[in-house]
Amino acid sequence: MLVLGRKPGEHVMIDGKIMVKVVKSDDGSLRLAIDAPKDVRIVRGEIFEKENSNLATVK
Repeated sequence: MLVLGRKPGEHVMIDGKIMVKVVKSDDGSLRLAIDAPKDVRIVRGEIFEKENSNLATVK
């Protein structure tokens, strides 16, 4: 895992296709803007975990 520090207005690029930009940061709260191709599925972590735990239960 790579851990980076970024300030509002700064961004990181992933594979030259996905931009993750910090748009707001105050009081321990962080807002990110993610620009990615339409075929890349983006979900919040808690949704991802819930979906994967439901799959494990079904098996």
